[in-house]
Amino acid sequence: MMKYEKAILEHLLDKYERSKSFTGDNRIVQSFSVKLAKLFPKYGDEAEYDLFCSLNDTVSELEGMEYITSKRKKNGIVDTVTLNVQLLDDIYRYISRTPKAQTNEQLISLLDTYSDKNDLLKRFCDAQKIRLSQNKKAEYFDGDVTEYEKLLKAVAMIFDISEETFIRDYSIKVFGDSKTFESIKSKVKRLLFQYGDFPEEDTILEDLNIIRNPGHVYIKGSAVIVIKGQRLDLSELNGDIAISSALLPEISSINVTGRRVMTIENLTTFNAFHKKDYFAVYLGGYHNSHRRNFIKKIYQDNPDDEYYHFGDIDAGGFYILLHLRAKTGVHFMPYHMGISELQRYKAYTKPLTDNDKKRLAALNGSEFSDTVNYMLEHDCKLEQEALDMV
Repeated sequence: MMKYEKAILEHLLDKYERSKSFTGDNRIVQSFSVKLAKLFPKYGDEAEYDLFCSLNDTVSELEGMEYITSKRKKNGIVDTVTLNVQLLDDIYRYISRTPKAQTNEQLISLLDTYSDKNDLLKRFCDAQKIRLSQNKKAEYFDGDVTEYEKLLKAVAMIFDISEETFIRDYSIKVFGDSKTFESIKSKVKRLLFQYGDFPEEDTILEDLNIIRNPGHVYIKGSAVIVIKGQRLDLSELNGDIAISSALLPEISSINVTGRRVMTIENLTTFNAFHKKDYFAVYLGGYHNSHRRNFIKKIYQDNPDDEYYHFGDIDAGGFYILLHLRAKTGVHFMPYHMGISELQRYKAYTKPLTDNDKKRLAALNGSEFSDTVNYMLEHDCKLEQEALDMV
């Protein structure tokens, strides 16, 4: 088969599979044609005589097999070619193309199989079945049903990970090899963010205990921690310390001597934060089960303290705060995340992206409404590193 034959038939089949004839919703008889010069712009170029002859021969061959019909001008130039829908099965076989109807059946079977694995997958699978019924492409589908099942399988098992697990080990657990998950990781994150409840796409895997490197919690300030009988008074230290996730369950008690707890979103701000009477916690950009349990332990041992969260003044910062509250049960209050900071540090603000505006609009009616409306009205957001917290 010549490459021109495949290109012509693929294009015509694409038009057919996007049509109401394909879905059975057409009220009139449709035909599927294309101008040859549109498909091959150099067809009419006199300097491309060999191409002209090859394409004319190709059209003649396809007409001889009755896969297409054509309209030609008096000078022999082919104007349009039209698909013969009576021989669709033969045409699919000829170019080794799986009919879209068959692919859709396979996809629906997969979606039915995985829709009951978890609530997020049910939302996703139900949405895809609706898209397929409307003759739309399933999201995250690139034409390979086998690869699509890998995506569904990864999402189906990801909520079962209760302990920190390296990416390669999760891949082995799910697929039996160490590299498959890495190849679909970006799609998994986008799907989870789109259909789940996560504050930021970048940290989704870590939120779910899938990590590339061992995690640590960085802490400093006014607190005394006892780890396996060892008493550590952080207020006696001039800097911070990092406790590995593996060691967090070994903490027997946490006494916040300053009576104020502060979680901080960004490392630069954490390093610069030196306010007296605060116990500061940097969660590494995310809070998975170990880190959430650490927060719960702090609250369990110090239920009457004040709890604050300091993050970026943007949609992500507010969503991280809400997520932190929801996952720990601790009502953290926003710290320096309001209109006054946007006004004071106006020179350091950045304009909102379209995605920023969409996510902020979803927060209208919340406790952050005044700040959100100000940000939308003044087209601004502010990273916390811009604030002088020394």
